This record gives sequence, C-alpha cells and structure tokens, in this order.
Amino acid sequence: MIGPGKAFDTNKYFVICSTVLGSCYGTTGPSSINPETGRPYGMTFPLIGIRDMVRVQKELTQHLGINRIRSITGGSMGGMQAIEWALLYPEMVDSIILIASAPRSTPQSIAIHKVGLQAIMDDPNWNNGDYYGKEPPNKGLAIARMIGHITYLSDEWLWQKFGRRHTDPETMKLRLDSKFEIESYLEYQSSKFVQRFDANSYLYIMRSIDLYDAAEGYESLEESFKRIRCKKVLVSSFSADWLYPSYQSEEIVKALVENNIVFTYSKIESSYGHDSFLLEHERLTHLITNFLDSLEERG
Repeated sequence: MIGPGKAFDTNKYFVICSTVLGSCYGTTGPSSINPETGRPYGMTFPLIGIRDMVRVQKELTQHLGINRIRSITGGSMGGMQAIEWALLYPEMVDSIILIASAPRSTPQSIAIHKVGLQAIMDDPNWNNGDYYGKEPPNKGLAIARMIGHITYLSDEWLWQKFGRRHTDPETMKLRLDSKFEIESYLEYQSSKFVQRFDANSYLYIMRSIDLYDAAEGYESLEESFKRIRCKKVLVSSFSADWLYPSYQSEEIVKALVENNIVFTYSKIESSYGHDSFLLEHERLTHLITNFLDSLEERG
C-alpha cells in the first residue's frame, strides 16, 4: 500500500515507518545492551506503554525537522499509537487513520495474552529473561505465537482455508501425533516467528497493548477526545474481527461525534478476521486514497 500510485503515494507523500520502543528490530528494547552493565537489559528494561512508543516517534520527527504530519496511520496496535499521537500532539496531526483498532484492550484480549505470556515465562529456558547468549525460550514463544495467531483468524476463514483436512488421512485415527492441516499451519507460523523475534520483546509489547486506555486520566473517552484537533479521522473495522471487534471502532466513532470531529467510518465485510487489515489491501486502498484526497481538498 506504500509506493508510487498506491494508497500512500510516495509521489505525493513522504512516508515515515519506525519500529516501536521495546522492539528487537533496532529501537531500544530488552535485547539491547544496557550501557551501565554491558549486558542486555532483559527484565531490567522498564515497563513501557503505547504512550512511550509515541514519545519516541515524536523524537524522531524532531530529529528529521518535521513540525506537521498529514496523517498518522495504524492497524491494530498501530491504531492505538495513531490515537495517542492525536491526543499527545494535537497541534502536529492533520488526520489519523485507524484500521482494525481499539481505544483499549478488552478483558478477552488481555486473557488471551496472559496464556501466551505465561507460556514464555514457564519455559525453563526463559530464566527470568536472562537467556541472551544461551538457549532462548523458543518453545514458550512458539506457543504464544500460535495462540496469538488464532486470534488473527476467523471461523469462516479457517473452514475455507483448512476445513477438517488432515495431513495424513491414513494415520489420523491411529497416531496421536498425526496432524490436521490447521495444526501444521500453526506450527509452521510459530517456527518462522521464533527465528525472527525476541521473547522478552514479545512480553513487553503485548503488555503495552494490555495496559493501553485512550481514556486514561479522564472520566470517559469522550472527555479524552476533547484534546483532538484533527481535520478528519478515518475509522475502519472488519465484520469477522473478534480480536478488535467493530463495536470498539464504534466507541471511537461515538467519541468523535460527541466532539464534533469530522470522520469517515467504514465497516468492511470480510471473512479474514483481524488479519483483514493486512489482506484487504485493495478495499483499504480505495478508502484511504479517497480520505487523503479529501484532506487535500480541505487544505
């Protein structure tokens, strides 16, 4: 969706995409070296939140000499960051685009995260986060990823993609270790993930999502949104998303209405579940292109 002639048209816009605080991809996180000890931070890394991630991004824009941003865009946790940008730095943000996101985590989401986080911390290789240079807690991280991945999908999509098909029909009723196709898929996805991600970063980032509440410090989301000065907001949800269901996007819309903030809301019918925000790029391209064009018209 980023490039010449695409939704975020690089012939028209300068696009900034930074990794988040707590990550293992460059921005400081638990795997980074603590200059005071010369060793990775591990669990001595401070607990972080979405707000901290946004403050670091603000430092980046200052470094680049940028004083105003046409649009802050995010899907899922990225949408939380976009909301927080509009709340923390209202004078800088012309618009925000929120895709399959929410103003806070639900108890269901927190409960699902708990199982994944516990799987990591119960892995004997985790060693209270001090595993760098040793065998990492890959089994725990793989389980956490499998649990998380299930929340990105939907019942309808799983029937379409896998059904009840078995990798080896001849042994499916003879061996406990024989697998349904969906089981093999989850194992494959988790094995790829553990090769490219740090378990401690996973713990910290998931916790930051659990802790986020756009209304924190205010009586309601409507009160909190009084700080927003955007010209316009785009909110998009997906019908089969049960991780961040549409009612959470509609809570955002209600708070926008209460504050007379111009917005566009679209609930897209899709069978992909939460992953729709990654897979429905053609439909999102149409929405986002029209939205950004309307900003140009407003000046």
